[in-house]
Amino acid sequence: MAQKLSILGSTGSIGTQALDVVDKRGYEVIALTGNTNVKTIEEQIRKYKPLYAAMADEKAAKELQTLVKDTSTKVFIGKEGVCECASAKEADTVLNSVVGIAGLEPTLKAVEEGKTIALANKETLVAGGELVMKKAREKGVAILPVDSEHSAIFQCLQGMNKKKELKSIILTASGGPFFGKTRDDLKNVTLKALNHPNWSMGAKITVDSATMMNKGLELIEAVWLFDVDPSKIDIVVHRESIVHSLIEYEDNSVIAQLGVPDMRIPIQYALTYPDRFESPVRKLNLWEYSNLTFYKPDYDTFRCINICRDAITRGSLYPCVANGANEMANQLFRDGKISFLKIADLVEKATADAEFKEKQYTLSDVLEADKWARERVKQYI
Repeated sequence: MAQKLSILGSTGSIGTQALDVVDKRGYEVIALTGNTNVKTIEEQIRKYKPLYAAMADEKAAKELQTLVKDTSTKVFIGKEGVCECASAKEADTVLNSVVGIAGLEPTLKAVEEGKTIALANKETLVAGGELVMKKAREKGVAILPVDSEHSAIFQCLQGMNKKKELKSIILTASGGPFFGKTRDDLKNVTLKALNHPNWSMGAKITVDSATMMNKGLELIEAVWLFDVDPSKIDIVVHRESIVHSLIEYEDNSVIAQLGVPDMRIPIQYALTYPDRFESPVRKLNLWEYSNLTFYKPDYDTFRCINICRDAITRGSLYPCVANGANEMANQLFRDGKISFLKIADLVEKATADAEFKEKQYTLSDVLEADKWARERVKQYI
């Protein structure tokens, strides 16, 4: 169970909710990191008095250094500074909620130092799953899932349930804001139309949810977290976000984890595992919901899911390319430079154009593949 905590991405949605859990559980905050939101992290520093802080954006870091020079918090600069916070010797647990592949190197640094990892940065495993899981095994480090879906699976696998009897993992998806829409309906979609029906998320993840790329990334993450073949992972659209995911056993018994759509449940479980405590989340009263619905995903309209499934089936660095291409295409859409439907087109093309013969790879290989994917996407437009 966590006692001394470093939170990477403390100014984002997951990070701020993690601090709600900190308030409830009384953990000591050792380090906080952000990207550009200086105002929020300054407030956090003054409240939680961490030993260390860092901003990935160098300009923001220097501004923060000036603002909190009257405190005892040491502020590091840039991605190296984030890695310093991830590997701080005083912390026993690192909660990584950094967005994108930027979370990979801090995760590896934390694992190298033997920290327990509460992982909310799915791109860590999407881009570098083999590296991270191998290093975690070598160091005896636990990687505990924070995503609601993976936490649900993790919870369902506890107790006397036997992994060898697992038949399939069933990831639930809300379907995002465009559930039931066709490709023709989505030709002229704008950023303003992307509000998620159940969850409050950052800009990048909001777009990923709308394309359902987020579910494709979660599929890849589940392969690494639970050591299962991609063919054993199914996806079901569940609009109410009450059933967070399910597992199916060889006898066709299905076990699910349910709860209100509030990220503080999986955050707290990752920090208190294997124990459970009262949480700041309201009780689930099933009678408040007249129906719980389930649908087969529309794989033709939301092609990103199967692009990701194909990438992890091929293995090597193909998932890294799919992720890097998506991060670039996602940003281009948010910048108004490409259409919504173009995101999947670009991810598919980059992944198809990539060629890797070796299954093994290094961190430098991952970073190079990510760079290649981003540049490739820019060349296509």
